[in-house]
Amino acid sequence: MKVNMHEAKSQLSRLARRAWQGEDIVICKSGQPWLRLIPYRERLERRQPGGLEGQIRIGADFDADDEEIIAGFENYTLFPGME
Repeated sequence: MKVNMHEAKSQLSRLARRAWQGEDIVICKSGQPWLRLIPYRERLERRQPGGLEGQIRIGADFDADDEEIIAGFENYTLFPGME
């Protein structure tokens, strides 16, 4: 549902209820999407980094320069025919 800023100000409780019910609410300014109204939810548990130790392998040449890719960037012409 898209609503303009003025309507959103005057109907905030109704829009909040609809957002909690799962409806996508987009608030527009000058006819353009400006904000998305979404329900606030507490995180159930704090994320811990890691967890995939020993399950991912990175090749020894991961950081090696790829000459073909470098040449593609260096020889790229933004506007062909306008050198």
